[in-house]
Amino acid sequence: MTTAATRHSDRRISPVFLGIAAVTAVSGWAVWTDFAAQPGLAVFLFVTGAWVVSLCLHEYAHARTALHSGDISIGAKGYLTLNPLAYTHALLSIVLPVIFVIMGGIGLPGGAVFIERGRIRGRWRHSLISAAGPLTNVLFAVVCTAPFWLHALDGVPDTFRYALGFLALLQVTAAILNFLPVPGLDGYGVIEPWLPQGVRRQMEPFAQFGLLAIFAVLWIPGVNQVFFDMVHAIMRALGVTEWDTYWGQQFYRFWQGTPEIPVVTQ
Repeated sequence: MTTAATRHSDRRISPVFLGIAAVTAVSGWAVWTDFAAQPGLAVFLFVTGAWVVSLCLHEYAHARTALHSGDISIGAKGYLTLNPLAYTHALLSIVLPVIFVIMGGIGLPGGAVFIERGRIRGRWRHSLISAAGPLTNVLFAVVCTAPFWLHALDGVPDTFRYALGFLALLQVTAAILNFLPVPGLDGYGVIEPWLPQGVRRQMEPFAQFGLLAIFAVLWIPGVNQVFFDMVHAIMRALGVTEWDTYWGQQFYRFWQGTPEIPVVTQ
């Protein structure tokens, strides 16, 4: 078993991650109970905390899949502890995704776990390692939207509902964008093992720019409109309306002033 090569300390959950999870839980409670004097701040902490938790799980999924695929060096690098500070590029994995959320309401995790691909045999395993991250976002989106498509929102406070809807929106955008076959993103990592060696060498220099290129393209109004039309179509299929995600984002941007809570919820 490949897990036998990892020490127990290599798999112990990091206090940093537990702290982030605690902030998420407390702020979520504050949103649910309307305890906070500034509900927008509580929504911001809840959504941001949950978003960072999902980023950690995204990278953990890459690392765990790599471990079981043959890269036994993963444990020593700290990737199995869910500690975001252990990532190769904390800027790409945590800081930039949070900035993207604040600026445009776009969920876009950046790959930042270093996997020793030479230890892994088989193209299917390489593809699965790349797919594991965005599949985690898909699962996170399903969990966030479950109260909507299960019609289990009776008694759920409106502000919490809107926050959950906005968080689900981030997960859906993250899953879609990460599955794009663009160098530097997980979607390209899925197909890369199946490409000719020459094509892979030509694409390699562009990997470092893929994340920023996608974000720049999304600032083009026409592209942004088409993309979010597709996102909202998926959200509606999951029971989440544009009303939910709009007000979730309005509360999230608390620095613009707390919006008046809408009376109509449909």
